[in-house]
Amino acid sequence: MNHRLCITLILLAIFGLSGCDRNEPVYNSRFLAFGTLTDVSIVGVPREKAVAAVEALEKDFTIMNHAWHAWNPGPLTRTNKLLAEGKRFALPPSVLALMRKSAILANKSDHLFNPAIGRLIRLWGFQQDNPDNWQPPDAAAVEELVQANPSMDDIVIEDIHAQCSNPWVQLDFGAIGKGYGIDLAIEHLREMGINNAIVNSGGDLRAIGSRGGHPWRIAIRGATGAGILGFLYVSGDESVFTSGNYERNYLWKGKVYHHIIDPRTGHPARGTRSVTVIHDDATTADAAATALFVAGPRDWQRIARQMGIKYVLLVDENNIVHMNPAMARRVQLMDKNQPVKISAPLMQDDHNNNP
Repeated sequence: MNHRLCITLILLAIFGLSGCDRNEPVYNSRFLAFGTLTDVSIVGVPREKAVAAVEALEKDFTIMNHAWHAWNPGPLTRTNKLLAEGKRFALPPSVLALMRKSAILANKSDHLFNPAIGRLIRLWGFQQDNPDNWQPPDAAAVEELVQANPSMDDIVIEDIHAQCSNPWVQLDFGAIGKGYGIDLAIEHLREMGINNAIVNSGGDLRAIGSRGGHPWRIAIRGATGAGILGFLYVSGDESVFTSGNYERNYLWKGKVYHHIIDPRTGHPARGTRSVTVIHDDATTADAAATALFVAGPRDWQRIARQMGIKYVLLVDENNIVHMNPAMARRVQLMDKNQPVKISAPLMQDDHNNNP
């Protein structure tokens, strides 16, 4: 999985929110999942029920991490082996749903979100727990994979069966697995009768309901991974996801190489430092954050429209913040002198889109 070692969004679960009902119980817990810390806050239910819910989520995340891990033995590594053989086979149920969602989102993003480039990700050293001692791969090896052009379109899924026509395809769900896992976690909470909660995995989150009748306050981490760029508020049912070049990277001969690979070039994407998106579901938000990072300052609006994303904040390599009007109304930037570029509206209702 994509082990994001730096938290990109900070959940501010502040008990003293102005006007908050202090009599409404809030249960906060934390566990390790997908290689990062996952924080869960549950509001308005007895402690015993909240504890049981968090224990259930921790088990869920453990199962999902095993199923979708890109290099440890499990359902995904077995799936990748069979895809490379080109034979028709029955997909594990734990992989099938995520493959279907990945194929849809890959097409909407013009394959800038591309879970089929697992071989490229491995080549760059990001399919391991600690890439610190890695170095960039040979240029010829990168070009060979780019020319092979692995994509989700190479996989034909019929019912529960799959067959791949491109032996260079290797699935890596690092840019979508966490989002899908959070969506499943929220669904599980609702099945248990919990309607006010937030699940925050390494800074990527989905919030439902409210906190004592007030929105959840979220801090967007600065584009270097340090400090706070600004704040936004979410309530009802929204997901906030960020992709940043500081999340996983290594230094080689004075140059930093990060984990967000541009499928078109085979190299780490350039021009962007971080992207934050807000969307209804976490699965789409997760994939879109990666796709818009790759699209960069020049093309993010087109890809956002194709993916149905209404709120985008992108920080480019020159530290200029790009936002559509709807996002600009939701974000409170910490630095009043921060350079900002407001784009054209993404949606027809962008001019009047309220938080």
